[in-house]
Amino acid sequence: MLEEVALVREVTDPEVRWYALWTRSRHEQVVREQLAQKQIEAFLPTVTRWSRWKDRKKKVDWPLFPGYCFARFNPRQARLPVLRCAGVVSIIAFEGGEPAPIPEHEIEGIRHLVDSDLAFDPCPMIREGMMVEVVHGPLKGVIGRLVRKNDKARLVLSVEMIGQAVSVEVDAADVRAY
Repeated sequence: MLEEVALVREVTDPEVRWYALWTRSRHEQVVREQLAQKQIEAFLPTVTRWSRWKDRKKKVDWPLFPGYCFARFNPRQARLPVLRCAGVVSIIAFEGGEPAPIPEHEIEGIRHLVDSDLAFDPCPMIREGMMVEVVHGPLKGVIGRLVRKNDKARLVLSVEMIGQAVSVEVDAADVRAY
């Protein structure tokens, strides 16, 4: 009962916020488990995918954001215990080293999505005007500027020296930030 009261007090503390933890490769689950042991609220959104080995195929839960786990804590009180979890590389921070809190609505939106029955896939965070590289399809390896992003992306390939360009539509899932 005392532990429950302590957790409730911690959550109502205005200093308790969500933070992104950068983890070692494939250590997201280990970090989540260690945080739970330390009674620190953790969130590891996953997506179910087929994984193939030489002898079999199996559905496996993969981190939605590989290399990251989310934790809710007061950085003044729990920063060191969080950093001491095996697999935690760092807490994502601002330039001055102060941990960068994540707005509650962003975490709740992701939590709501993964709890739903909707089909979803991770996608790169790309914006119009960014330089992108095509990673799949006949234009694989081509680098250009993203002009529009809907279900299709319009990629502009340019020859700067002569001031000329050409554009082509590609699937938005086939490009990543360059």
